[in-house]
Amino acid sequence: MEFKTPAHASCYEKIAPWMQELFESTVVEYNNDTLFVTRFGSAVAYTRVEPWGEDKSIILTRACLVTHVEVSAELTHYLLRENDNLYFGRFGMDAENNIIFEDSLVGSTCDREELKTSVTAVLQFADEYDDKIVARWGGQRAVDRWSNALPWE
Repeated sequence: MEFKTPAHASCYEKIAPWMQELFESTVVEYNNDTLFVTRFGSAVAYTRVEPWGEDKSIILTRACLVTHVEVSAELTHYLLRENDNLYFGRFGMDAENNIIFEDSLVGSTCDREELKTSVTAVLQFADEYDDKIVARWGGQRAVDRWSNALPWE
């Protein structure tokens, strides 16, 4: 992996052993980025470190919940209302209108417990909400669509 700043490298080196110890994450190289892939129930999440300015970094954990869903006012209203009830993370849609759930942390101040809480929250919410969304609005759980393939391809 090519690091863009010293803070980017430092954060990656800090969390790499934690991701393995806490989640037995698989490390995957994708589009010149290193991702920590973690599974829980029907959820597949990836965690990556991104530079933030010259001297900071961000840790982002994202799970794709549902694909091929018809975006409606009712669905987006539901996701926004659910966001209002959350302490960690947020629902959103990516460029292909896949429903995602993600959380981010400041890398330089992140400790092991904070990382564990963030990644666990993403996995648990994704595992719970993918079924709820498909049951009510259709679409396909991301884990079913991609089976054993990487969910961001």
